[in-house]
Amino acid sequence: MKILKIAVIAGDGVGPEVISEGIKVLNKVASIDSTFQFDFTYFPWGCEFYSKHGKMMDDDGIEQLKEFDAIYLGAVGFPGVPDHISLWDLLLKIRKSFDQYVNIRPVTLLKGAKTALSDVKRENINMLFIRENSEGEYSGAGDWLFKGQDHEVVLQNSVFSRKGTERIIRYAFETAKREGRSLTSISKGNALNYSMVFWDQVFEEVSAEYPEVKTASYLVDAAAMLMIKDPKRFEVVVTSNLFGDILTDLGAAIAGGIGLAAGANINPERDYPSMFEPIHGSAPDIAGQGIANPLATIWSASQMLDFFGYEAYGKLVLEAIEQLLVDGQVLTPDMNGTASTSEVADKIIEIIESTVQSNSLKV
Repeated sequence: MKILKIAVIAGDGVGPEVISEGIKVLNKVASIDSTFQFDFTYFPWGCEFYSKHGKMMDDDGIEQLKEFDAIYLGAVGFPGVPDHISLWDLLLKIRKSFDQYVNIRPVTLLKGAKTALSDVKRENINMLFIRENSEGEYSGAGDWLFKGQDHEVVLQNSVFSRKGTERIIRYAFETAKREGRSLTSISKGNALNYSMVFWDQVFEEVSAEYPEVKTASYLVDAAAMLMIKDPKRFEVVVTSNLFGDILTDLGAAIAGGIGLAAGANINPERDYPSMFEPIHGSAPDIAGQGIANPLATIWSASQMLDFFGYEAYGKLVLEAIEQLLVDGQVLTPDMNGTASTSEVADKIIEIIESTVQSNSLKV
C-alpha cells in the first residue's frame, strides 16, 4: 500500500471547517481502494499562530514541509493581522520555497451550478487557467524610499525571467496539446512595455513549437470583457501572476460563485510538495457557524487525486459535486440552501458510495 503523506494547514477563519470536510472525502476515496491511503499531519500555522508567536509559521517550517507529498491548505487571513503579512509569510513563502510555479484554477460551470451570466450555455463556460505562480507582479521586489517624508517614493517591481516565463507558457502549451484545446495568452503589452512585451514575445516563440495548438492573445482588459460577453472563446488560458489572480475571481463569479473556486499550486518536477487549496479566503464573518461552503475545498481534493495519478477518483469526486448541485437539496446558505458544512460533505460521501456500489466507477 502506498502511503501519501499530506501536511494539513487548516489556517484561519472557516479554513479548519472546510478542510476537515475535504479530509473526510479523501479518506472515503482511499477506503474504496486498497492500494493507497492518506497520512495527515496537522500544523497550527496561520494568523492565530502569529498572534501568539509573532510569526505565521515555525522558523523551520519549510524544512518540515519538505518531507510531505502534498500540502492541503484551508485559508489564510484574519482581522488584526495585515494581509501582506499573512500572505507573504505563509502562502507565498510556501509557493516560492517549493517552486510551485504552476497555479491551476478551473473556471468550469458544473451541472447544477448557477452562473451570473444570462443567455449562456453551461458548456460555454469551461476554462482552465494556468497562472504563473512564482514571480511576475508578485515577486516582492521593490523599495520604499524616504518613508514618511513628503517626497517618499514606493517602487514595486515585476520580475519576468526567461526561465519563469518560458516554463509556464510551455506547460500551458503541453496542457492544451494533451487536451486538444486552444490556448489563449493574456497580457498587457500595450502599456507594460517591458514585462508584457517580453511575455508576448516568449509566447510567440514557444507557439512555433506547437503548430497543432490553436492560439489567441488578448489584453487583460479586453479579456475581462470577453469572459463576460463571450466566455466560450476561452479554453486553456495562460497568464501572469497578478492577472491570473484577478481573472480567476471573475471566473468564479461566472462559474457558480467563489464557493466553487478551487486551486492547485504545482511543482511539476515533483522536487517539492505541491499545495491544494480553495481560493475563497478565510471568511471570518461566518467562521464558527458551520455554514461555510466546502465544495471548493473538496474540488481541490479532486485536483490532489489527479496530481497523484488517481484521475478516476478525481473525476468521481468532481462528478459527486455535480450530482449534489443538480439535486439542489443539500447546499449551504451561499448557494441559497440551508445545509451545514458537514452535511454537504456527508452528502458528497453518500453520492460517492452510491456510485461505487452501482459499479459505475471504472478505475
